[in-house]
Amino acid sequence: MDEMEEELKCPVCGSFFREPIILPCSHNICLACARNILVQTPDAESPQSSRASGSGVSDYDYLDLDKMSLYSEADSGYGSYGGFVSAPTTPCQKSPNGVRVFPPSVPPPPQAQHHLLPHTGVLPPVPRNSCLTCPQCHRSLTLDDRGLRGFPKNRVLEGVVDRYQQSKAAALKCQLCEKSPREATVMCEQCDVFYCDPCRLRCHPPRGPLAKHRLVPPAQGRISRRTSPRKISTCTEHELENLSMYCVQCKTPVCYQCLEDGKHSTHEVKALGAMWKLHKGQLSQALNVLSDRATEAKEFLVQLRNMVQHIQENGVEFEACLVAQCDALIEALNRRKAQLLSRVTKEHEHKLSVVRDQISHCTVKLRQTTGLMEYCLEVIKENDPSGFLQISDALIRRVHMTENQWGKGSLTPRMSSDFDLTLDSGPLLQTIHQLDFVQMKVPAAPILQLEECCTQTNSATLSWKQPPLSTIAVDGYILELDDGTGGQFREVYVGTEMICTVDGLHFNSTYKSRVKAFNSSGVGQYSKTLVMQTSEIAWFTFDTASAHPDIILSNDNLTVTCNSYDDRVVMGNTGFSRGVHYWEMTIDRYDNHPDPAFGVARADVMKDVMLGKDDKAWAMYVDNNRSWFMHNNSHTNRTDGGIGKGATVGVLLDFSRGILLFLINDEQQGPVAFNTLEGMYYPAISLNRNVQVTLHSGLPIPDFYTPGESEAAGSVC
Repeated sequence: MDEMEEELKCPVCGSFFREPIILPCSHNICLACARNILVQTPDAESPQSSRASGSGVSDYDYLDLDKMSLYSEADSGYGSYGGFVSAPTTPCQKSPNGVRVFPPSVPPPPQAQHHLLPHTGVLPPVPRNSCLTCPQCHRSLTLDDRGLRGFPKNRVLEGVVDRYQQSKAAALKCQLCEKSPREATVMCEQCDVFYCDPCRLRCHPPRGPLAKHRLVPPAQGRISRRTSPRKISTCTEHELENLSMYCVQCKTPVCYQCLEDGKHSTHEVKALGAMWKLHKGQLSQALNVLSDRATEAKEFLVQLRNMVQHIQENGVEFEACLVAQCDALIEALNRRKAQLLSRVTKEHEHKLSVVRDQISHCTVKLRQTTGLMEYCLEVIKENDPSGFLQISDALIRRVHMTENQWGKGSLTPRMSSDFDLTLDSGPLLQTIHQLDFVQMKVPAAPILQLEECCTQTNSATLSWKQPPLSTIAVDGYILELDDGTGGQFREVYVGTEMICTVDGLHFNSTYKSRVKAFNSSGVGQYSKTLVMQTSEIAWFTFDTASAHPDIILSNDNLTVTCNSYDDRVVMGNTGFSRGVHYWEMTIDRYDNHPDPAFGVARADVMKDVMLGKDDKAWAMYVDNNRSWFMHNNSHTNRTDGGIGKGATVGVLLDFSRGILLFLINDEQQGPVAFNTLEGMYYPAISLNRNVQVTLHSGLPIPDFYTPGESEAAGSVC
């Protein structure tokens, strides 16, 4: 219960909450403390306050409070409210809890002083145009005519505070002892008096009319004294109406009149009891998860404390080894021994400092978590549905937020208990002044991060990391792949990055990959071997990212046309550098005898001219009667035979022979168009608005064509 105490104290006065109210930001504050930190603003509204009141835009719009205009400023302070700017020299104070409290910049008027009205026992009304700033999140708001009465009272928190204080109160004393009151043993419910045993026998004998009185234990009597019947919750807007429903949109209990003529009339509402049970269940489930995290944190603390012992033992052992080596050397070595011991001690102290800091941090976080859990459990015990629902959302968010703080990585030691330094005693005497620690260990085997490793078409992406507790320096990594047919591994990447994408792999191939780390001491062990499968077929679509802006794509980027009368280029989203590939394009629309061009191109081909006009493309352009091959604006091999609507143009790219040829309606169009092709090429087409084509990729090689023998032995590029 001690951990929960901070949850029950007001951030302003530092004492237990008295008549707590709930602010729109879900934080709580004593009613009297709220009055003490009010700031009165001038009656005339500034454009800022008018804008805040009129637009309804603020950090708390989701609460949509009735008749309350909120204006949020920077988290650091007040800012401006209704034309009033707080003085920059206004000092901020701190409550006993260490929370900043911003007092009024000007002395409050007499009517705003914190005192009771004569003969009433109640606080005076709040002055008009008053501002209140949350002492925890520093959000600012302007009160409406209802003043502080517009904030709902947190009866659940008040009940938890009452129970907590009762459990912590000192032993009750007898009320009839004349000199030194003894500890009370009973309390008479009818007499409302606490008695010790001698006074009970003397003043309250169990006979006559007193025999019918009911005597109870002192603690139970105190509770019965202080516990009053539960007040019926009433609406803050309609004070004579009881809260009976729950507004789902505003997340607040509402009354019948709110549903009839208030702002909740069009909102979705549900039964108060049903939502009470639902939110209790949600909070209980969140607490179960948080409880598991707290259990893990306790186990983690045990692990950290054990690490302290291991570090101390390893440190002592390492020091002894170092002293033994230094004593075996000549006198010149002794001049360096103190320096080396100092370094070991610093390393020792650093490790202890890191682990102890983590222990301290985790202990504080666990204490806060335990306090929140105990507070939430006490809240769940409350039988006030509306009061519970007023704070349940905030508690659920806090529980989830606290649970996330115990997420992945927070329960991992920040420091290894091992000392990864070895003294090299081999240098000659003349170099003894250079004696220093050297790293004699090679890096540990990297760990492949399987969740980040993947293949896409003919590319493979691999990601790896060092073991979490390894402190050995790494100069770089070596990534190796085989040839996709079970052959030998080859280096495909050497560098310091821990993620690499390898392009140009064979389609429908199985590759094995592995990675190792190296430093000045040598090369470490390989990681585990990862087997990756590339796409079975060379399937691709047109690439929207690299296409000319006039290009229009549809049908999942398989159909292309253009909104310009000039030729525009679009390429495929997959490049080829090995193997034999064949794809076709069907002519869906062909008007006014244009001459589209089909072929392959480099990634940096010009996009605003016909394909083949520059030296980055190899193409065949064709009209309704004939075709030509074109590269670098050179036209060759005019061939009869054109295209029309419904025609099919095929493109065959064979890297085993380094050739490119074309087909129209399944017949080869002219001789081999181009040869000696090497490197990376992308499927490409140029067309204008008179043409529309649809792409068909991943097709089998035509029957008439026999690929070269070397096409199956390609390699990574």
